[in-house]
Amino acid sequence: MAGRGSRLRPHTLTVPKPLIPVAGKPIVHRLVEDIAGVLNQPIEEVAFIIHKSFGKQVENELIEIAEKLGAKGTIYYQNEALGTGHAIMCAKDSLSGPAVIAYADTLIRADFDLDTSADSVIWVKQVDKPEAFGVVNLNTNGEIIELVEKPKEFISDLAVIGIYYFKDVAVLKNELQAVLDNNIIHGGEYQINDGIKQMMAKGMKFVPGKVAEWMDCGNKDVTVETNTRILSFLHADGESLVAKNVKLENSKIIPPCYISDDVILKNATVGPNVSLGKGCHVIDSEIKNSLIQTHAHIKNAKLDNAMIGNHASFDGNFTSISIGDYSVLE
Repeated sequence: MAGRGSRLRPHTLTVPKPLIPVAGKPIVHRLVEDIAGVLNQPIEEVAFIIHKSFGKQVENELIEIAEKLGAKGTIYYQNEALGTGHAIMCAKDSLSGPAVIAYADTLIRADFDLDTSADSVIWVKQVDKPEAFGVVNLNTNGEIIELVEKPKEFISDLAVIGIYYFKDVAVLKNELQAVLDNNIIHGGEYQINDGIKQMMAKGMKFVPGKVAEWMDCGNKDVTVETNTRILSFLHADGESLVAKNVKLENSKIIPPCYISDDVILKNATVGPNVSLGKGCHVIDSEIKNSLIQTHAHIKNAKLDNAMIGNHASFDGNFTSISIGDYSVLE
């Protein structure tokens, strides 16, 4: 999770992308919880590979995520964008035994039994346009025999979503060390796929783990869409999403919405599919299908498909907007 998150700017100028809240909880927090639910077994350690510039406050927040699961939290640094294989090897001191490796800008909904007899499970999702993704090729036994990046001809419609299980991740570590030692580079980067392909060539068993939902948080529009989908799942699960101390004055909340503590709504209609972070004030406004972070003040607005950062102030007639932390539009 060391990337700059440039496609989600301006929000990632002040907050690393995996810590952007979706439906009231940081992306990486949701991802770790979702993976823990699929594993359904104790987790010893959660290692986060970040950029040094994220700072100590972010590091402390990440360690807290691990500790809430009863696990040790460890921080590693990848200060150069040298690819997924290089990023994993930045955490080589933690690479032993059974492990999951995940890219922290994606969210999932999954309900399947992990095949722990396999050497590896690669999470996949059926997609409509497989030529835009890396996909897996299966044999007649349903085992993965090949990884193909953006195939020009149809191979399969099962796209790799960036979450992997390894029965012994030390095997992957050894193969990735060989990738680094032999300077095997694609597009100027060291890739996890080169390590995986070496494992396959040695006869190791790879199987797919299919997820029901795969949600991206790569840019503003898809992050707002992911917020909408997560809210619908939480609402269907019967979770309470509106804080008890929300102050309503001549206002209406149309579910599903996440409304945090100390929010004030005055002459406002909020929802459906809106997340409002702690301390937001919404006055004389209508908001739907939007993601608003903490302590934002919004008035005289009619927002749809909007994303607004922390401590921002917005007064106007725009609709589909994306403004970062501490911005003021009046």
